[in-house]
Amino acid sequence: MGTVTLPLWLVILAGVLALVGLLDRLLVPSVRWFIRSRANKVLDEVATHLKIEIRPFQQTRRQVLIDRLLYDEKVQQAAAAHAREHNMPREVVMAQLNSYAREIVPAFNAYFYFRIGYWLGRRIAQSLYRVRVGYTDSAGLARISPDATVVFVMNHRSNMDYVLAAYLVADQAALSYAVGEWARIWPLQQLIRSMGAYFVRRNSKDELYRRVLERYIGMATEAGVTQALYPEGSLSRDGSLRAPRLGALDYMLRGFNPEGERDLVFIPLGINYDRTLEDRTLLLGLDQNAKRPGTLKAAWNTLAFAAHQAGLALRSHWHRFGYACVNFGTPLSMREYLQSQDFDFRKLDKDAREQRVAELGAELMQRVGKLIPVLPVPLVALVFQCNPGRALSELELKSEVETLIERLEAAGAHIYIPRRDRDYAITAGLRMMLLRHLVAERDGLYAADPAQSALLGYYANSIAHLLPA
Repeated sequence: MGTVTLPLWLVILAGVLALVGLLDRLLVPSVRWFIRSRANKVLDEVATHLKIEIRPFQQTRRQVLIDRLLYDEKVQQAAAAHAREHNMPREVVMAQLNSYAREIVPAFNAYFYFRIGYWLGRRIAQSLYRVRVGYTDSAGLARISPDATVVFVMNHRSNMDYVLAAYLVADQAALSYAVGEWARIWPLQQLIRSMGAYFVRRNSKDELYRRVLERYIGMATEAGVTQALYPEGSLSRDGSLRAPRLGALDYMLRGFNPEGERDLVFIPLGINYDRTLEDRTLLLGLDQNAKRPGTLKAAWNTLAFAAHQAGLALRSHWHRFGYACVNFGTPLSMREYLQSQDFDFRKLDKDAREQRVAELGAELMQRVGKLIPVLPVPLVALVFQCNPGRALSELELKSEVETLIERLEAAGAHIYIPRRDRDYAITAGLRMMLLRHLVAERDGLYAADPAQSALLGYYANSIAHLLPA
């Protein structure tokens, strides 16, 4: 009998495929069972102290949620209309729907959220900032029904917002939030999805995709999933609050029944930082003539920034990026709101509903704006912005800051004073600005660097709206 000779590459390929099959049959089910058992154990532990329990919707297997979304009546109606309009076979449209649903639907895992995610969030936040919770309407928060759907509505200053918000409310609820396409890279995508986040395509004009996204958000809201909402849609480029974008808010409200068992409650939340990691990159977006870095260049800039910070740490010259503070405001019950306004979103035509949603969006953004914490760096930056070209002595600077604090307090702003010491707050803010060369000191006088006026304005703008006109 003759021998059969096989190429080496074919033998290797066959071995790899056999190994993959063995892992799929033996190892992968064991790993899934292990992760699922750990997740169930964590669920039992957190159930004893969470103020808002993990909803059954979040514990449902991802494939079941995908199927439920695919065969939702409104999604099926949209699919049929899309097939007729574009003369496409139904199977092709369903395949497209399936890809959208798989892209959007998260895979929440309690173990990843409360063990890995919370640990990472806490370590990252506390390593970079002095994290503080400022004002909290404790009485208002205590009145929220445990069965209500809670949505934290917040301004969007930095990508750190996701980390900070999830970390600070981890003792109350597991947050689900929308994440842009920037996070759809391996392995970040898998981690974020297991944290309960869902991916969205910003500015998508695809009506079929928007209908799938609408129904997922609607289903999660109806099921009581606690969510985080950024009405601005994207990061503020100049530091000021942006006008709200109302798509996700509209999706939450379309099917809300004010007489139903579950209330919908919006909790305004204000975030601010002494330094945001993306400040200079965001300012580039304001210059129409500036050349934006490509993906590789952006990645290189990020690595260079991290290397520079590591070098400072090795030389014992590194300082945390100041304070990061969050304020929690008074909850807004949709049941009470609709009763006082005497209307029902479900009974409005499209134009009337959009107008009402816009009014509510403006009201929520106004509440969020009033909650944005006044921190040392924005406070000192606003003084220099109000005194352009003027060099101030330390005594004059402190006098100007004291006057500004009085004006802000009279307007009802929430000012975070570290250690309850105004002198220390001014010193901390000025030190950070000197380290970043936003302000220069010469002969005992401090003056803003004209070349850094845009960056100075970025921080001043975060609280400028709190001053009376």
